[in-house]
Amino acid sequence: MTQLSTTRKTVLAAIILGLFLVYGLKLFQMQIVFNTKFEDKSTDNSIKSIEQMPLRGVLYDRNQKLLVENIPSYTVRITPAEYDTTKNSMLEALLELPKDTIARILKKHKKYGKYQAIKIKKGAGFEQIGWLEENSERFPGVDYIIEIKRGYTGAFSAAHVLGYLKETTEGDLKKDSFYTLGDNIGMNGIEKSYEKYLRGEKGYNYILVNAARKKIGRYKDGSADRSSKKGKDLVLSLDSAAQATAEAVMRGRSGAIVAIEPSSGEILAFSSAPDYDLSKFSDITPADYMRGLISNPLRPQFNRATMSTHSPGSTFKVLVSLAALELGIINQNSTIYCPGSYTYGNRTFKCHGSHGATTVYRALEGSCNVFFYKLIFDIGVDRLNEFAKKFRVGTKTGVDLLEESKGLIPSTEYYEKVYGKSWPKGILVSVGIGQGEVSMTPLQLALMTALIANNGKTFVPHLVKGYLDEKRKFIPFQFEEINTGVNPRNVAIIKKGMWLVVNGGGGTAKNIRTNEVVIAGKTGTVQNVHGRNHSL
Repeated sequence: MTQLSTTRKTVLAAIILGLFLVYGLKLFQMQIVFNTKFEDKSTDNSIKSIEQMPLRGVLYDRNQKLLVENIPSYTVRITPAEYDTTKNSMLEALLELPKDTIARILKKHKKYGKYQAIKIKKGAGFEQIGWLEENSERFPGVDYIIEIKRGYTGAFSAAHVLGYLKETTEGDLKKDSFYTLGDNIGMNGIEKSYEKYLRGEKGYNYILVNAARKKIGRYKDGSADRSSKKGKDLVLSLDSAAQATAEAVMRGRSGAIVAIEPSSGEILAFSSAPDYDLSKFSDITPADYMRGLISNPLRPQFNRATMSTHSPGSTFKVLVSLAALELGIINQNSTIYCPGSYTYGNRTFKCHGSHGATTVYRALEGSCNVFFYKLIFDIGVDRLNEFAKKFRVGTKTGVDLLEESKGLIPSTEYYEKVYGKSWPKGILVSVGIGQGEVSMTPLQLALMTALIANNGKTFVPHLVKGYLDEKRKFIPFQFEEINTGVNPRNVAIIKKGMWLVVNGGGGTAKNIRTNEVVIAGKTGTVQNVHGRNHSL
């Protein structure tokens, strides 16, 4: 009996010792081996980070005249864990929100957690905020923050250039960890293409909270806090006077104007008409205004300067002429006979008149169609296609707006895909005068002209010159150079031809001649089977 008792004591002691060893090992792991891991978990449960949004960079014109500024704006929020949903109707009435708006917003954001503050009203009025302040005890879980909204100070719209902000979507949150629920992000225009420059860097304040997530003090007396950093202030290439003039010219019309400084690629004026009111997008866009934009058949939000493609018509003759000169098919003294029409197969194509033996100078001055009807067959569609790409025609220019059409310069491959191997060669007649399948954007046409004006060289067209650093020093952006490699002597021939268009006796644009400034150019009218002809 004594021996059995001793055995039991020994086993019990072994069990107790084993338990001590197990718990001792676990304690060692928690305090020594996994100390950092558990310390982090403890920190997560006791420290709350409060995000500090940075001020967004503002926008200036080329002369550093303010165009887009930041305006303080009140945003009302709800923290679901602390909020009484029976107050929905009263709060909606105060904030002038449609019935059930709050319930819908809270349901939509439920997955983000009950301690995540949810924005329910942007652009709240001062009186609304004042009433909430006075009655804060009646609305637990409701607070407000001061954010910024965009204000527009220019004497023009430039809506398609500047763009506007929108609240982040789930897709935005997945793409970039910088953003959190309720942040603003550039939707289009420069606000979108230069988002990473404009948005700045977020700051964080850290506070201590108890198990109920109530604030009990600052973490490390604020020494771990990080200040936000303002976004870059951008200097645009736009000239305010030129932009205002361009928009005034286009008012009541549908189309686009693009003016480029030839040597730098800087866009001085950029107007797409009709446009829209950017101020309507500073807060919540009124539903009736948005419906009006969407239902408008002229599509005011569509950027015609970079996205609309049309046949360039006779303006394209400039590029065809230069291609022929560069390929050695013609020179300045070569002539092509124009009897007033050109017959290919069983079809006859008319000209504006009977120009007789015509040089490239006179062909441009009088916009002789027959000259180019014949010339295109010597150049060939594939050689024209390759030459056009040097001028960023038939391909994207690379403008800093992120939305741009390539246009089209047809090729043998294109025609075989559309018409088959035995495609009708007669369709090239229209290509020679910039019609048929040829299509360009207004921006491409402006860039082509700028390259000719600057002897075949410039930089990728752009709307932002650079930014101002913390000391207000201007820091320029670097842009890709475009070098077509064309012979300056051949470009000089084209320039003279364009000068004759305005200043020659038979010029198609002689009505715009003036003694105040020397003008060169090229007119173009494109036949439109669906309505009025297009003018360029």
